Amino acid sequence: MSKAIILNEKLERADELNLPESFKEISSNNLYLYVKSYLASLRANTAVTKGKGEVRGGGKKPWSQKGRGGARAGSNRSPIWVGGGVAHGPKNNRNYFQKVNKKQKRLALEYALQEKAENGALFVVDSISVESGKTKDAAKILKTLGLRDALVVKELIDEKSFYAFRNLSNAYLVEPNELNAYIVTAFHALVIEKAVLENLIKEG
Repeated sequence: MSKAIILNEKLERADELNLPESFKEISSNNLYLYVKSYLASLRANTAVTKGKGEVRGGGKKPWSQKGRGGARAGSNRSPIWVGGGVAHGPKNNRNYFQKVNKKQKRLALEYALQEKAENGALFVVDSISVESGKTKDAAKILKTLGLRDALVVKELIDEKSFYAFRNLSNAYLVEPNELNAYIVTAFHALVIEKAVLENLIKEG
């Protein structure tokens, strides 16, 4: 059974929290499909080129078909000409949307949590708060836990904690409604408030 590490107020290991056995039965394919869909949704789809029939010019045949000893040419809009159209270039009418249903999203998140727990990178605290609002104090949390980087999940982000974490390049502070499988896997560790994790387990 995979276990989350429960920390006390001093960020020391105090206990363990068992994740549901059902989490271990989830296929990794759910995570793959969700991440694939999430990254596809980020594509800007702004690249567009003009084909042979869209570029200006080319109304007149550049030179006669025979007699000059060179290759024949019918239009200076040809893709092999400088200034001509682009052959098989990108168009901005492509739809990159990939549907992932609610159940798969849920399973993907549960699998990501399970994976973090198995790697000893799921840390649970009663409350995450940086009352000073200073970035150096937020950085101390990661340093104390010996983490390279971390996703920090707080039930309700207060102004001081927001200011403390926002300039850290190796930490990202979110509320539960922003939590998804992709950002969980994007960070080395997950630090989450106990009430939030228990709610996630209950919903599952």
